[in-house]
Amino acid sequence: MKKILLFSFFLMLGLVVSQFLPAMVGEGYSSVKMVSNTLLYVCLAFIMINVGREFEMDKSCWRSYTEDYFIAMATAAFPWIFVALYYMFVLLPGDLWGSWDAWKENLLLSRFAAPTSAGILFTMLAAAGLKASWVYKKVQVLAIFDDLDTILLMIPLQIMMIGLRWQLGVIILVVVLLLILGWKKMGYYNVRQDWKAILFYAVVTFGITQVIYLVSKHMYGEEASIHIEVLLPAFVVGMIMRHKHIDTKIEHQVSDFISYLFMFLVGVSMPVFMGVDFAQQAAEVTTVTGSQPMMSWSMIALHVVIVSFLSNIGKLFPLFFYRDRMKRERLALSIGMFTRGEVGAGVIFIALGYGLGGPMLIISVLTIVFNLILTGIFVIWVEKLTRSAYNLEQAGKAKAVN
Repeated sequence: MKKILLFSFFLMLGLVVSQFLPAMVGEGYSSVKMVSNTLLYVCLAFIMINVGREFEMDKSCWRSYTEDYFIAMATAAFPWIFVALYYMFVLLPGDLWGSWDAWKENLLLSRFAAPTSAGILFTMLAAAGLKASWVYKKVQVLAIFDDLDTILLMIPLQIMMIGLRWQLGVIILVVVLLLILGWKKMGYYNVRQDWKAILFYAVVTFGITQVIYLVSKHMYGEEASIHIEVLLPAFVVGMIMRHKHIDTKIEHQVSDFISYLFMFLVGVSMPVFMGVDFAQQAAEVTTVTGSQPMMSWSMIALHVVIVSFLSNIGKLFPLFFYRDRMKRERLALSIGMFTRGEVGAGVIFIALGYGLGGPMLIISVLTIVFNLILTGIFVIWVEKLTRSAYNLEQAGKAKAVN
């Protein structure tokens, strides 16, 4: 619970700092911003490598995972679609409903609602002594597939933002090669996996993506540069490692620190919206979302609650599957998918890179904060449902033996 509250605290702290940072550093803001973004991408790579390390499956019976992937994909898709439709038809005026620019921007921005925080959920359930339960084992598969689906779908969403260019072919080729490498070499390389090594891999992974971007920018200009987001490469780096579970105090402390730093830096990345002339700002920006007029904070709070409700309703999809299990287990599995964290925040940061903003961006950030605050309640709920189902199952097995 402490970790979850700290996630919210550092995200909010970063959000507050972002409002005063430009005035505090003055002309040095661009340099501070570059350092902040570099640290953020390294932290995101570190987090995604660890997510990839958790991705374990028996390739000899890959067909058995087909249903799980479909359920995870739908569990990620429904919150995304619900929030995208809400942004389009409630927060945008009717004359923009047929705008392709409005649709593609909202489809990208609303993707923050899709990913489940695998790390938070696994840690909390393991700490509760429920690693042997069906819910823990199944949610481990679904949450990882959920993140993988989010990462993969970010590719076509980003392609929609940049349009059909020759760079598109390069990005698709890189994605295909990474997926082939990840599948063929999954769990193959027996390499160091302490925090120092993971941080080194994260720096190298980000460095490679940045070199590709800078070289292509130098040769073809900013508009024609090749920008490969660090999410998928970092995930594949973790995926091809033979997972070593290093359960030491320093490992947990460093991992937590990097997660907190990441959430803080995501907050710092937010545009200034306090004391801003939104009418003038809306007239200057080129994106549909960024050009929308600001609304009152009471209305923003109302939209945060509604968006949270829609995204969590969408996460109930697993409740209608796995009919051989108890209803309370399926409900626990679905509620477990409510948890949000770093990957969703990473999606918002990527959306910022395309100039998306306005009240919908603020609502998205505050929705993550609100769901992080609620995560403790979600996990306690999951724990109670899972424990009661697990106890019933064990009692049934003992009765059958006797």
